[in-house]
Amino acid sequence: MKLVSWNVNGLRACVRKGFLNYFEEVDADIFCVQETKLQEGQIDLNLPGYHQYWNYAEKKGYSGTAVFTKDKPLDVKYGLGIEEHDKEGRVITLEFEDFYLVNVYTPNSQRELTRLDYRMTWEDEFRNYLKELDSIKPVILCGDLNVAHKEIDLKNPSTNRRNAGFTDEERGKMTELLGTGFIDTFRYFYPDKEDAYTWWSYMRKARDRNVGWRIDYFIVSERFKDRLKDAQIHSEIMGSDHCPVMLEIE
Repeated sequence: MKLVSWNVNGLRACVRKGFLNYFEEVDADIFCVQETKLQEGQIDLNLPGYHQYWNYAEKKGYSGTAVFTKDKPLDVKYGLGIEEHDKEGRVITLEFEDFYLVNVYTPNSQRELTRLDYRMTWEDEFRNYLKELDSIKPVILCGDLNVAHKEIDLKNPSTNRRNAGFTDEERGKMTELLGTGFIDTFRYFYPDKEDAYTWWSYMRKARDRNVGWRIDYFIVSERFKDRLKDAQIHSEIMGSDHCPVMLEIE
């Protein structure tokens, strides 16, 4: 089974830049996108063989997530069930027979860390949500988690210490999540792999120079690890400032 996650940074723009070519080529069983930046009716995406599930932000042109899946899920839930967190279209949960699939676009702490306090609240309540699901059946979490966990996960750790996505607080929340029985699948397979990034700034030709961050993940329940086959970063795929990531499972 093949699962793909991609922050498309505006799905309509990404479609113009070759999204459908990659979508057809990769032929994923489940394909998750974040930062769709659209409202219902603003795109007609023809994906034969896939069920489509969309979560839109109330604010136009902002955030948003979607999941395209070949197998119809048993159930679909939008958001966390907490009003404070459910206005930006950030979470979709699909229940399948033997796992939950959670697609997330984690809030960014913003410049000057203006949203860091909110981010900390989100992290705690999102982790609790995942643990509740995990108590029922294993969880596959994917998406843009807006944090580079370790120094190996970004090109310039020393100069980014207090920047959004690499604060001690955000990194600590990721450590906390992994400590409650979850695995960062890419590091499970490639614990020491350097220069493996999923996001690059549009400034200073950062992508050409591979000055990036790894902030897009597949994270799974620890007891699911026997089903893991491989985790990949498709850094050659353009169309967004992020690239797709893929998980293969038995």
